[in-house]
Amino acid sequence: MNLETNFARHAETVDMSDDETELAARRRKRIILIGVVAAIVIAFAAFRFFGGSSDKAAADAAAEDSKQVPHVTVVVPGTRMVESTISATGSLAARREMPVGSAGEGGMVSRVLVDAGDWVAQGQVLASIDRQVQVQQSAALGAQIRVAEANARLAQNELDRAKTLADRGFISKADIDRKTAQRDSAFAQLNVARAQYGENSARIGRLDIRAPAAGLILARNVEPGQVVGGGGTVLFRIAKGGEMELRAQLAEADLAKLSVGKSANVTPVGTTTSFTGNIWQMPPVIDPASRQGLVRIALAYNPAIRPGGFASASIKSGAAQVPLLPESAVQSDEKGNFAFIITKDKKVERRDVKVGDVSDAGITILSGLSGNEQVVLTAGAFLNPGETVVPIRQKSN
Repeated sequence: MNLETNFARHAETVDMSDDETELAARRRKRIILIGVVAAIVIAFAAFRFFGGSSDKAAADAAAEDSKQVPHVTVVVPGTRMVESTISATGSLAARREMPVGSAGEGGMVSRVLVDAGDWVAQGQVLASIDRQVQVQQSAALGAQIRVAEANARLAQNELDRAKTLADRGFISKADIDRKTAQRDSAFAQLNVARAQYGENSARIGRLDIRAPAAGLILARNVEPGQVVGGGGTVLFRIAKGGEMELRAQLAEADLAKLSVGKSANVTPVGTTTSFTGNIWQMPPVIDPASRQGLVRIALAYNPAIRPGGFASASIKSGAAQVPLLPESAVQSDEKGNFAFIITKDKKVERRDVKVGDVSDAGITILSGLSGNEQVVLTAGAFLNPGETVVPIRQKSN
């Protein structure tokens, strides 16, 4: 019985040792597993901490670099049909100005019938010169005509009677010839008297100063009581038909683009009103010194168009398909005009351009740009070729 009891105790002792060993093994596995998990967690946390800080630093660095690169506004202008115009300046004048003076022998002006700004018809009397002496001469010549007529009638009657007597044989043929000569002389003297009378009448008529053509009186340079000579002094100036013109000097290169009939808008100095005209005469020669020529633009009459005044003109020379840029996009220096464009790698590049007309719509670019480039609109003065920028595109108007 004691043996069984000891055996049972021994058995229990063995069983309890196996359980403890297994339990210890499980504990070791649990500890190892916990250690592995803890190591993974620590590694992940370290990666997140150190790796996240690196990404943030890189992002912050990139943002800082982005802030340092300048941002510029650009536009792709394209091309559009632009009416090409040529600007010019010049003086206003009458298209056909006619100076009018005394065509006769002159004398004292008795009356002036028109003033500057009046419209006159062809042949209208503008002023008259005193003619008292000429009227007396005309009366004397008229009396001479009547005397010559009486002498001519007498000579003709005597010749008729002489022919009757000659038929009867009372006078000779020589007497008839003499009477015929006397009759012819009397009629010749009558013709001379009439011619002298006509000449004097013509002189009296020339004492009336008349308009050679219809038009507008531009200037009056005579007053009653003034003594004027014949053919020397200009008493009146008339714009034939009231037609005006602008006489503009243009460069040789601009003249090559124009022709007779081209339309132009003329704006006199001091007004904002434009008047439409047409080129009616191109210069036949070019001034070799200035390389310019005189273009004459015909204008209809308007009170605002005053001869002698100054005016500007915009002459249409045709249309062209060209880029159009705002004035802020075009720069200039000692080398000429240029614009900054942005290349594909976001670099600034200088592009020399040739500009054309400048208007409210912008500046036409005749050469240097195709219209497909990214052109810097503003801040061009602060950029340098080769500089990296961030372009911000704006649609063209």
